Amino acid sequence: MSWHRMRRSVRGKPDPIEYAEKRAKLEEFKRLEDAGEINLYYLDETGFCLIPNVPYGWQNIGEYLPIDSSRSKRLNVLGIMSRKNHLEAYVSTESINSDVIAACIDAFFPIVFIPTVIVVDKASIHTSGAILDRYEEWKERGITIFELPAYSPELNLIEILWRFIKYEWIEINAYSSWQSLVLSVEKILREFGENYAINFV
Repeated sequence: MSWHRMRRSVRGKPDPIEYAEKRAKLEEFKRLEDAGEINLYYLDETGFCLIPNVPYGWQNIGEYLPIDSSRSKRLNVLGIMSRKNHLEAYVSTESINSDVIAACIDAFFPIVFIPTVIVVDKASIHTSGAILDRYEEWKERGITIFELPAYSPELNLIEILWRFIKYEWIEINAYSSWQSLVLSVEKILREFGENYAINFV
């Protein structure tokens, strides 16, 4: 056995046939992007507050480093990320709903030069009537929304970004105050692709 951080898991399991089909389709999208035929993006939301995700850290034997923790409002982030470490992000203390998602897609992709695929999970705000009603309009503009099967967060690469931010890139002192947390998160989002990067295969 080895000592390592446990991770939350989803309660259900995806349909195996749909999972295999969607995973194969994602691999095809990656090949098309590598060939320069499409752009491929991953969309998702996450949140940050002053209750920290507990990271690993070197500590003297017999001593435990405390991490500031307190209740606070929530900083919500909507991200649309490519495998090339390009990130478009929307940050707000207000809730993110379907209308916000639609507005962000329109704002981040005002002009589409080659076909663009945006991968989303089956969260209700991604599959609501407000989003489904836009599918045809987006398709005419060259944007396709690709829905992942239920219970398959590992297929959405932006989940990896959220883990890096929460468990590796946010410094411990960012939790000392709400302002520090906001500044830290915004700095990481702004510098992703330069000072912060992930090697997606």
